Amino acid sequence: MTVSSSSAQKLCPQRRVVVTGIGLVTPLGVGTARNWEALLKGENGVGPITRFDASRLSTRIAAEVKGFDPIAFIDRKEARKMDLFIQYAVIAAQLAVDDAGISPARLQGDHCGVYVGSGIGGIGTIEDQLRILIEKGPDRVSPYFLIASIINEASGQISIRFAAKGPNSALATACSTGCHAIGDSFRIIARGDADIMIAGGAEAPITPLGMAGFCSMKAMSTRNDDPARASRPFDAKRDGFVMGEGAGILLLEELGLALDRGAKIYAEVVGYGMTGDAYHPSAPSPDGDGAVRVMRRAIADAGIDPSEIGYINAHGTSTPYNDKIETAAIKRVFGAHAAKIGISSTKSMTGHLLGATGGLEAGITALCLKHHIMTPTINYEVPDPECDLDDVPNQARPAEIRYGLSNSFGFGGTNGSILLKRFEE
Repeated sequence: MTVSSSSAQKLCPQRRVVVTGIGLVTPLGVGTARNWEALLKGENGVGPITRFDASRLSTRIAAEVKGFDPIAFIDRKEARKMDLFIQYAVIAAQLAVDDAGISPARLQGDHCGVYVGSGIGGIGTIEDQLRILIEKGPDRVSPYFLIASIINEASGQISIRFAAKGPNSALATACSTGCHAIGDSFRIIARGDADIMIAGGAEAPITPLGMAGFCSMKAMSTRNDDPARASRPFDAKRDGFVMGEGAGILLLEELGLALDRGAKIYAEVVGYGMTGDAYHPSAPSPDGDGAVRVMRRAIADAGIDPSEIGYINAHGTSTPYNDKIETAAIKRVFGAHAAKIGISSTKSMTGHLLGATGGLEAGITALCLKHHIMTPTINYEVPDPECDLDDVPNQARPAEIRYGLSNSFGFGGTNGSILLKRFEE
């Protein structure tokens, strides 16, 4: 008899998986406490680009990580062998481990794995080394060029740092990367292939080439004279997303292990969905079919009713198409209950961290569940009749949330949803 994969999962009891550590490096600051404080206050991380001369670009604003010093966490010699996105990943991983309060000795061995991806990878290093190749010749290209820039080196460096010898993998699914890395890690622990996973995404795309590429696509906001109000998800005057950078890394543990060591538990991971639009290289499917199916899959995976969900951290990019399509998809999935769900886009504060955004936003969703509060969507000023749900405008809101959903949708039509539950022992 042939058993479908979904039926097989039902027949095999899965181990429970919880979030015990959150590490964030974002335009709002370094560290979970700093980010959480800023999110609740509705602070904004967007400003003029300072890293290079952006005067010839149509978009001259971005959400940069400010005051970043990798040497506070990484040996100077080793840091020079890492692209900025790897530095962000390593530091966010260290922050997640520290936040979890777990002994480094517990991470050593094949029971602990690392699964950290990136949408673009080391584009800054690639630009720098290409310039050296053209100006100075091939002999001057760094021997560390490849290990400094390829996407799986973020996971590799984290694995080395903690002597984590379990599953070591990476993926690149555009803006769904961090979400998929966490969801896949949830599956890895649930089926018993690891007890602990360090998972999420990292990105450092604010470079001349990275910005020029997105400018050419006309995907970003051109509100250069008013950067603080440029990222405005669900608002009628939104005109594109704002590029961000950083890393969002979670430490996931098998529940019994976390309880045995008396760990602080933010939330339980209870559902995960993946779908593809099969529609367009960059645009979302107009009918929101992929978004609808991915939310339904995560809910079905958790075995709950849609009416039990009280909060959604939306993909909410601040582009004209994404926000209205995601709103319509939420209405299709939840029906009349959609109007009762608090839906916020924290990209209004952090910008869009591309491959890191799913890790960041899953972490934010866990924090919302832990602290009984919903983060706001700032810059919400002019209601859009096509985005007419409760977008938690401008101010954080206390709420007794039991289940929260985090959505991520990426170029190539790749979608992910993570469903978290307030921990109940």
